[in-house]
Amino acid sequence: MQSGYTKFILTALTLVIAGAGYFITTALDRLRESNYHLADAMKEMKTLSPAAPAPAVQKEKKSSAPAPGTIANREFYDPAAQTGGRIIRATEAEAGNLNPLTSNEAMAAAFNGYCNSTIGTRNHARPEIWEPLMAESFTISPDRKSYRIKLRKGILWHDAVDPDSGKKYTDVEVTAHDFKFFADAVKNKDVNCAPLRVYYHYLDSIEIHNDYEFTVKWSKAYYNSLSATLGMSPLPRHFYAPEGKFDGKKFNDDHRRNRMIVGCGPYMFHKWDKGRRLILKRNPRYFGIRYKAAPAIEYLVFEVIKHPNTRFQALLGGKLDWLGLLPDQYINRTGTEEFKNGKLKKFRYLLPQYSYIGWNQKNPLFQDKRVRQALTMLVDREKIRKEIYRGLAETALSPFMPGSAFLPAELKPFPFDPRRASELLRQAGWRDTDNDGILDKEGRKFSFTMMQIAGSSIQQRMMPMLKESFAKAGIDMKIRNVEWSVYVQNLNTRNYDVCCLGWSSSFDPDLYQVWHSSQTANEGSNHISYKNPELDKMLEEMQVTFDMKKRIETGRRIARLLHEEQPYTFLFFSNSLTALSGRYRNVRLFPEGIPGEPVWTPADKQLKVSEL
Repeated sequence: MQSGYTKFILTALTLVIAGAGYFITTALDRLRESNYHLADAMKEMKTLSPAAPAPAVQKEKKSSAPAPGTIANREFYDPAAQTGGRIIRATEAEAGNLNPLTSNEAMAAAFNGYCNSTIGTRNHARPEIWEPLMAESFTISPDRKSYRIKLRKGILWHDAVDPDSGKKYTDVEVTAHDFKFFADAVKNKDVNCAPLRVYYHYLDSIEIHNDYEFTVKWSKAYYNSLSATLGMSPLPRHFYAPEGKFDGKKFNDDHRRNRMIVGCGPYMFHKWDKGRRLILKRNPRYFGIRYKAAPAIEYLVFEVIKHPNTRFQALLGGKLDWLGLLPDQYINRTGTEEFKNGKLKKFRYLLPQYSYIGWNQKNPLFQDKRVRQALTMLVDREKIRKEIYRGLAETALSPFMPGSAFLPAELKPFPFDPRRASELLRQAGWRDTDNDGILDKEGRKFSFTMMQIAGSSIQQRMMPMLKESFAKAGIDMKIRNVEWSVYVQNLNTRNYDVCCLGWSSSFDPDLYQVWHSSQTANEGSNHISYKNPELDKMLEEMQVTFDMKKRIETGRRIARLLHEEQPYTFLFFSNSLTALSGRYRNVRLFPEGIPGEPVWTPADKQLKVSEL
């Protein structure tokens, strides 16, 4: 999967694409190392002389920029790799649609990541370093407001058939105009892409010089302009504006196009059996092939298997190749012969992904921070961590990972403290005036509904624990089991009381998307509708701050405010517990994950995909 800009992706409480997480060897040490590298990289960018030409790429200390003709991460591909074979994974729910701009789901982002490419990408071993991918080279102006991009020639869009006219598109080359089309679509107010638009609100324009050269201009020096520019993917004009005209509203709801992916990346959309499986096929004309930096695996298959035990049995039976395990499975079911003899291998790694309970601020019940603090004190996170996660998770304090430089050392989790919670509820005016066992205030009962993700075994175990704990404090919590597509719809319309979800980001996240008050509207990611002018100011400040010391200071103030306010009850940064077949070669572990593209299978061990 290609590395893009820093973006928060909505995830279910358990991994939706099992095993597609990030790898951090010794989690806290690697994260600290990333922070140090990040500080060094930013310091180096800061000290560029305004009179000197900008570098083609950021330079690692004591090394030169990549030579012309090189491509990102080529050193991690095995020259001995043999083409063919498959990787079959499992998903517990389907993506609502595959639109590359309007979907904010982890599944859709993963599929588009496999099928598309970006201007540049992060180095697997040093993720703070960006290298050219689609770009032959790029230069950055000293004021960081202008990025000159020179594209590689001969990058082709995947062949496609227009679902309306039946017109066939073959041998269409990616040009600078497709990047401008992407930017224009993102800035088009009719397009429902509020979570993505956040990262481009300072984008001024894209100036086209010729088919292969363009300049991305920003209105101000924006910290994430580097990742937003180099992580940019083109959008196929010929597919989404076939008559030369683009209709943003149609783009949102074009159901036939939204069931397809037309990209220019290493894999092509092959087949989607709704409710059953999605198949991607290796792109034989992927531009990375000529640089010896292309995947060898022929097919990527994503099977929809809702029940975790069924997924595990499919892994043992050879019907799945790569699977994210539940804590109980990892602890109790990986001592079998398959794991002992190397037929299956398992990995454990902390994810830059946190789970949370979100208290919808549109509901008056949750508008008092004392109430939110009390609710957090009624969640026995340590019990959940030990009994449900089997200790394979770290308690979350904020959106920043444990060990992050942005996380204040003095912050401690709110304890499980029903007595203190009752005191806070009384201070907020909640009492059981009619002795029915449920707190009330001004004629209103303290009663709400928690949405539970259908098929999530972790939530099925956790929700009754929460319900019991809340009931002892006089709070009536109802549980509503909801299919994933309906769950996302309720988030977008803000039609719910409480949710339990997760966000996936990177080691230096931009929190604006999730927490700024502007993101409460138009299906933005601030779906709990939390508004705080002080927080808005800090989020805006962080976006234009390049000095790492100041960024860390602001990040810590944000963490303290969110800890005090408790708009979320932050739950856990969980470990990805991954099992994969032992027949794969070149499985490499890096700070940001186990990249699948360099993995390959010897010809005598390659397996086919049935029902293609």
